[in-house]
Amino acid sequence: MNPLDMVGLTPLMARTSGLPGVTVVLIDGRVAFHPDLAGQGIREISAPHAAGCSDRNTASCAHGTFLAGMLAANRRSGAPAICPGCNFLLRPIFPETTVRNGEVPSTSAEELAAAIVDSVEAGADVLNLSVNMVGFSDRSERRLSDALSFAARRGAIPVVAAANDGSIAESVLTRHRWALPVIACDRAGVPLRNSRLSPSIGKRGIRAPGENITSLGTDGNPMTITGTSAATGFVTGAIALLLSELPGATASDVRFALTRRVPQPRASVVPPLLNAWAAYQYLGTRSEAPAS
Repeated sequence: MNPLDMVGLTPLMARTSGLPGVTVVLIDGRVAFHPDLAGQGIREISAPHAAGCSDRNTASCAHGTFLAGMLAANRRSGAPAICPGCNFLLRPIFPETTVRNGEVPSTSAEELAAAIVDSVEAGADVLNLSVNMVGFSDRSERRLSDALSFAARRGAIPVVAAANDGSIAESVLTRHRWALPVIACDRAGVPLRNSRLSPSIGKRGIRAPGENITSLGTDGNPMTITGTSAATGFVTGAIALLLSELPGATASDVRFALTRRVPQPRASVVPPLLNAWAAYQYLGTRSEAPAS
C-alpha cells in the first residue's frame, strides 16, 4: 500500500500543500541543493541564505536531504513531498565529517536542547527531530527537558524519532509529556522489529510507515531508507497540513486528534497508527460545533 494512503495523507494533501504561515523546522543535517527543492527556500536559522552541504557524501547531508524531500520537495519529484507550501527552516545539528554508513548521525543532548530553543525562538510550529544522542548526564537531560517544556509553552510540537534499537526503554525525549514520539511500521501497520517501544510511547506516541521509504538523495537519484527517521516525516507533514487547513486549531488540539482520538489500551507499548484524514475530520467537526 502507498504509505500516504495508509495514513490518511492523500486526501489531506489534495486539499492543501501547506501554507507559508506554518513554519516547519528540521533539526538535522544540512540539505543538498536539489532541483526538486529549488523553489522551497529552506533557510538555515543562523544564516539568511539557503543551507547547502559542504560534502554530499556524508551521513548528515544524506539524512537532512532525505527528510527535506519527504516534506518540502516538489510533488512531481517522486518523494512524499507532503507539505511543500509551508515555510521551512533548518537548524543544523550533525557534523559534516561522518562518512555515510547507513546510520542516523548523532549529537549530544546539550546540543539538541540548544537546537530546540533556537528553533522555537525562530517561530517553529512543528519541529522534526530524527536524531541519535550521545554523552548523557543529569545536567544535559535537564537542559533537554527544559527545552521541550519551552516548546510546550510556545505551542511548538516536537516530533521525535523513538530510536531504532529494538528495545523497550524510555528516554528524556519519549518521557516528556509534550514530545510526540514516533515508531516505524511496515505497510501492514505492524511495528518494525527495531523500533523502540515503551509505555510513554504507547500512551502519547504514534506509529507511521518506515519501511523502504523513498525520498531525495544527494546525488540527484532517489534514496530509500527504513527506520523511525522516515516515519517522523509523515507525522511532521501531517501536523503541518492540519495547522495549514485548520488555522484555528491549537497545538494541543492537533496532538490530541492524532494520538488520543482513538482510545488505546493503557498498558500498550504500541502507539496508534497515524490517520491524518480522521484527525482532520475530527478537528473540523469540533471547529463547526456551536459554542456552549
